[in-house]
Amino acid sequence: MKPEISVIIPAYNEEQSIGKVIDDIPKDLVSEVIVVNNNSSDNTVLVAQEHGATVLNEPQRGYGYACLKGIEYVSNKNEPLDIIVFLDGDYSDYPEQLRDVVKPIIDDDMDMVIGSRNLGKSEQGALLPQQVFGNWLATTLIRLLYGIKFTDLGPFRAIKLDKLIDLNMTDKTYGWTVEMQIKAAKQKYKCAEVPVDYRKRIGVSKITGTVSGSFKAGYKILWTIFKYL
Repeated sequence: MKPEISVIIPAYNEEQSIGKVIDDIPKDLVSEVIVVNNNSSDNTVLVAQEHGATVLNEPQRGYGYACLKGIEYVSNKNEPLDIIVFLDGDYSDYPEQLRDVVKPIIDDDMDMVIGSRNLGKSEQGALLPQQVFGNWLATTLIRLLYGIKFTDLGPFRAIKLDKLIDLNMTDKTYGWTVEMQIKAAKQKYKCAEVPVDYRKRIGVSKITGTVSGSFKAGYKILWTIFKYL
């Protein structure tokens, strides 16, 4: 039987890209696209609605806040739902590769799948040096401390909804992705990675596009890694 899949897209000032992201999501696989507007000051909401997405508003800024708002929404729906896919709204990922990201869950009963940019093809300049180093350091520490091998902390990922709820996610900002991977490792989830491609985002990154953003994200990721020991 075909699984029910929803996509959660946190979005802050992504009016130039959000429509492209929504349009490229395979509609034959996905039952609902949920854009969580994270206090945007542009036309992100209007564009997302015009392209057929359900729009939620989370005024408290933070990637984790937006993701938690999306989880709250899908958890309270009475309709059956099997898989949640997380995807960024800046068009740096290739939404059509969602087929590859969910495939190990559907075919092999995996609990969580990370779309790894390090295993795929990245456009030159798409991954900044601080991202490359940060991913290497974080995944190395996760392997040494938690005994599970990941190659990326990329945001493009899929997870069974019941498993996601069991993780009891709490991070509100930069530590969201690493918290999910560490908790999945600690609970012995069946995890897999698949190659995903990556291109330069539309617009300027709110995190790695600034020195302060990169520092805050790096600190929070490292803090989260050691927090759950």
